[in-house]
Amino acid sequence: MTEILIQQTNGFLRAYKKLRNNQKLAVDRAIADIAHNPTLGEAKKGDLSGVYIYKFNCINQLFLLAYEYDPISRLLLLVGTHENFYRDLKR
Repeated sequence: MTEILIQQTNGFLRAYKKLRNNQKLAVDRAIADIAHNPTLGEAKKGDLSGVYIYKFNCINQLFLLAYEYDPISRLLLLVGTHENFYRDLKR
């Protein structure tokens, strides 16, 4: 199996840094999930075409992880709760 390259945008890093340690564990598991199977996320349309959103449970709260992928890499765009998520993603 080939190794998958995980890349992060500054927006993702900023959001990730603000999370608590137990939330970071849940996000890390979600990243591992999409690294193995990038089709888990829902493909977006319109001005967000090419972006996938993976929804997962993080400490009894729904979190969203936005990413783009190709066969050898995953680009993590943003992580967080639904509140203002799409607004921040479009920036």
